[in-house]
Amino acid sequence: MLANQPATQAKSPASSAMSIRASWAMLVPALLFGVVATAAFGQAGNLGNPAALTEKAPATYKARFDTSKGAVVIDVRRDWAPNGADRFYNLVKNGFYDDNRFFRVISSFMVQFGVNGDPKISAQWRNARIKDDPVKQSNKRGFITFATSGPDSRTSQVFINFADNGGLDSQGFAPFGQVTAGMNLVDALYSGYGEGAPRGRGPDQGRIQTEGNAYLMKDFPNLDYVRKAAIVK
Repeated sequence: MLANQPATQAKSPASSAMSIRASWAMLVPALLFGVVATAAFGQAGNLGNPAALTEKAPATYKARFDTSKGAVVIDVRRDWAPNGADRFYNLVKNGFYDDNRFFRVISSFMVQFGVNGDPKISAQWRNARIKDDPVKQSNKRGFITFATSGPDSRTSQVFINFADNGGLDSQGFAPFGQVTAGMNLVDALYSGYGEGAPRGRGPDQGRIQTEGNAYLMKDFPNLDYVRKAAIVK
């Protein structure tokens, strides 16, 4: 997410970088779908307390995202961005990204996601910020990075670069991993809605926060989404 528009989560990097900043002020997401009731209840319980989800990630790990387009695998390197790698590990492990929509897909730039479908869960993470990491890798095609709204403001929104976006490096966007399988599926994510409101016809991040998946499924039914994300060996 870049920022507020996302820029709501991230300003889109200059339209590109501006878009990647995360204007968390506008983010409070909505409904978790597609999980068995008991599992959903357990996840909601874990996700309701960000302070408890601070496990240190392994030096390297893989995260598998089963999406509406197919399976995508992300290899994470903790030495690239320790704080980002740890946060992503805890979010994936505890089901935060399950049923998340890829709500901002800008062709030739990036795809952004990470607003939970349940506004009650998202509200718990709005101020669960982590410290910035030094930028050690460039924002190359296939690299994944947290969106931000300013210094030390990363929470849960991330984006995957469709192209080499080195201009984001000097703005503090620190990649923590790379798509190693399924990048062709990432390229195929639905992008027909374009930039988010009010600059474009895409989803309004404020409404995603307050109405969650109910809003996205009703007004933006073609959005692709994460069915299930998990840490794998």
